[in-house]
Amino acid sequence: MEENITNQEEQIVNNIETSLAPESATPVAETEKCECKSEKKCSCKCLPIVNCILLVGLILLYIFHFTGIGAKSHSLVNADAKQPVVSGEGGLTIAYINTDTLMAKYQYAIDLQKQLQDFQSAKESSYKQQISQFQKDYEAYIKNGGENMTLSQQQTKEKELQERSQRLQSLEAQYAQEVAQKTLTESEKMTHAVYNFIRDYNAQNQKFTLILSRSFSSSPILYGDEGMDITDEIVKGLNDEYAKVKADEKK
Repeated sequence: MEENITNQEEQIVNNIETSLAPESATPVAETEKCECKSEKKCSCKCLPIVNCILLVGLILLYIFHFTGIGAKSHSLVNADAKQPVVSGEGGLTIAYINTDTLMAKYQYAIDLQKQLQDFQSAKESSYKQQISQFQKDYEAYIKNGGENMTLSQQQTKEKELQERSQRLQSLEAQYAQEVAQKTLTESEKMTHAVYNFIRDYNAQNQKFTLILSRSFSSSPILYGDEGMDITDEIVKGLNDEYAKVKADEKK
């Protein structure tokens, strides 16, 4: 069995070498074996090995070129990026972003707010429908007084209404928790996206030492020179990136 496997392996190797060798190649006589006597000199050219190396190189080139593996992230270089002004002897460069403006103009934030509002409205609508149906069923039972039911049927109906009432009470809290959790999760995703974009954008453009956040409600900045405000170019870059993502999703 082992001899058969060995013969098969040798046959496969011979087939590979035959396919890789050039058509004009002359077979090497058995007396002229390919032996490398030293690292600098070889008694003959090892064409199959060279072709194997070239073949592997072509395969890797194909993978990198057509699949994008190993490619650098998309460029965020902006020729019109605001250049930093060095302040102090330490060479510290500072900029700030108005987060109120960013949230008002960033299309992703605008779309996300609408999505969260729609999600909350859907939950509220579902809850109201179930409450309305419960009230109708309860009032119908009270109005008829169970006149067409036996005592056992009345007890079963009352138990059912009581259980539905309890479920509706817990359902309101459940829906509120789902809305809060989705809002938190999606807001964190957007925050990470903004932070990572600012990091990459700054690395490819101005390379500020420090970028601060400025907002009307809460901000460590009481005053900032307008020359340090990079809000507009960050918002433009974020919107360009978001538009590209949305376009890719439609393909």
